[in-house]
This record gives sequence, structure tokens and C-alpha cells, in this order.
Amino acid sequence: MILSSRIEVLSELGKYMLSDNPSWQEAKVKAGHENGWFIPEFVDLATKNIAASFLRKDVLEKWAAAYQIPVENSHPKTIGIIMAGNIPLVGFHDLLCVFITGNKAMVKPSSKDDTLMRHLVDKMGKWDEEVRTLISFSEMLKNCDAYIATGSNNSAGYFEYYFKKHPHIIRRNRTSVAVLTGNETKEDLVKLADDVYLYFGLGCRNVTKIYVPKEYDFIPLLSAFEKYNYLADNHKYKNNYDYNLAIHILNKKLYMGNPSILLVEESSPFSPVSQLHYEFYDDGEKLAADLKQNDSIQCITGKGFLPFGEAQYPCIDEYADGVDTLKFLIGL
Repeated sequence: MILSSRIEVLSELGKYMLSDNPSWQEAKVKAGHENGWFIPEFVDLATKNIAASFLRKDVLEKWAAAYQIPVENSHPKTIGIIMAGNIPLVGFHDLLCVFITGNKAMVKPSSKDDTLMRHLVDKMGKWDEEVRTLISFSEMLKNCDAYIATGSNNSAGYFEYYFKKHPHIIRRNRTSVAVLTGNETKEDLVKLADDVYLYFGLGCRNVTKIYVPKEYDFIPLLSAFEKYNYLADNHKYKNNYDYNLAIHILNKKLYMGNPSILLVEESSPFSPVSQLHYEFYDDGEKLAADLKQNDSIQCITGKGFLPFGEAQYPCIDEYADGVDTLKFLIGL
């Protein structure tokens, strides 16, 4: 399958993901029934972002040209992909990287995000039969030439052991943070709310901790965050909120909050669902330098960093963990 054909089928997939096709709408509804975190709003957001940022023909052609991907891959490698399932289609970019390079993808999708991935690959196969020779699904990833695996810090240790004899990319837990100066506008804080709340805060690009100057006024922040108070109507999210609230009350721990989030002073950048950590800082330059050296941080939002509200809208050449997946695949 030559490069132009692969780009063509991907471009067609992007149009399909933006359509009201009944079978696509049914697949999205089914995915929501199988995973309570995949509410329609967030499934639509994820699919529209992929279609708009990854699957436009001009974007794909420019991306392929930048890496000088050859017209034909005469010696394709088989790449095993172990996908996560924390947000809808989170593993799609890895599949896209393997497919655009003309390699063969053997995919083990997450049980939490199985329906959407299989449905889209099936559609591609119906449009072009050659897709089926390049993408397959398997519960056991054996005899692959290389591996891309995403999981927790715990599972990453196992992946490192199992795949140590093969070229691999192993992804661990990552999260994102925001640095505030205290001079943010209401619009800035509303956009920050998107970085915090979208996908219920389950993605590695979700802001789970904020750094604020001493004497910071949290009231405007909590008021702006009320934009997402409706998430408290989701029983899975509300159960997390109630549990965390009860723990803080029992432990007599200081917290602030509104009906949809709890603010707690903690050093860890990782926070549980429905909770946002904060920490005070004195030296902004030192903080920025420290954060950029922290391997647990996926992205940083704020003045001088990624603009508020853009954390969940990565471009096609923004790679998870800062590891260039396409360069890895081309170099095999």
C-alpha cells in the first residue's frame, strides 16, 4: 500500500469521523455504554480533534514530507501496540504513526476503549482491502519487530522486561500542570478549567496541579471552574468527589472547593479524579526550570508556556512523553 493510498484512506476516515453516519453514531453510543467515562461530549471532542488535527490530507502530506517517508515501504516491520484506555481513542496516534510509515500494526486495544478503535479500523478495511494487511488486532503480541506500550508505572516495569530484547517505546504515568501568576483574566481561568476538567481529568494532558504565588486569591478560580459543575451529575465522577471529600474531612485536612472539584495543597503533581493539587512558589524562573526537568510532566500551561485551554488539542507532531514516535519507526 503506497503512501498516497494510506493518506487517502486516512483523509477519508477523518471525514467519516466528522459525519453523522448512523453506524458511526451507534459505535460512539456503544462505547459510552461500555465505559461510563466516555460520555458523548468527550467522545465527540476526542474524535473531532483527531479528525481536525491529524486526519486532514494537507496535514498528513506535510507531516510525511517532513520525515521523508518513502512512497513504498518494501520491508515493513511488525509493530506491537499496547494501548491505554483512559480517554477515547488515546492510542490512535500510535496506530497512525505505524500506518503512515507503511509498517504493520498488531494492536492490543484497551478493554476500556475497544469499540471505537475496532470500528474505525474496520471502516478503513472496507474502503481499501490492503488496510487489513497492515492493521490487525490480537490479545497476545508475539513475534513483533518492535513494541510501543502505554500503561502505568507498574505495568511499564513488566513491559521493559518482556520487550527488552526488542526496540521499544514504553510510556509511563504522566500528567500536566499549570503555572499561575495571579494576573490571569476571567477568560484565562475559564480556559484553564478546560485543561483541568475535560475527559474528567483522566488524560496525561490534563492539568492536575497548579502552582500559585503566595497570597493567591482562589475565589475567582473556583468561580470560573463552576463552568463544569454539571460533571457532578455523573455518578462515577460524583462518587470520586464524595470519597475524596470524606477522606479530607475525616483526616481534618484543609481543602477548598466548589460542587465539582476539591483544591488541596500537595507536593505531588498527580491528583485523584475530582481533585486539583496546588502549591505556592516564590521564584518563577526556578519553578519553570524544575518543571521542564520533571519527566512526569507532559505539558505546562500558563504565561510563557502552552496557552491556557490548549492542553487537550495537540498537533500531529506533538508526541507523548516527548519521544518522536515517527523517528523511532523510521529508524528501525
